[in-house]
Amino acid sequence: MLEMRPDCERCGADTPAHAPGAFICSFECTFCAECADDLDDICSNCGGELMDRPTRSKALQQKYPASTERKFKA
Repeated sequence: MLEMRPDCERCGADTPAHAPGAFICSFECTFCAECADDLDDICSNCGGELMDRPTRSKALQQKYPASTERKFKA
C-alpha cells in the first residue's frame, strides 16, 4: 500500500492524499507537480520516472490513513 506522503521532498508543498497533483517514483519519493515538471519527471533521489500518484478517497483514509511523516529537509 502506498504511504501517501504528505509533502513534496523538494519544496515542502503539501501533497494531501485525497488531492491530485502529486508525483511519485517506484520508491515513493514524492514531489508536487511544479517540482516534478522542473525535474523533467525524473526523480532527483534515485533517477526513476515520476508518475502521477493516485488519490485516496477520504472514506478510505479513515481505514488506511496516509503518512504524516514529512520528508522535506530545508
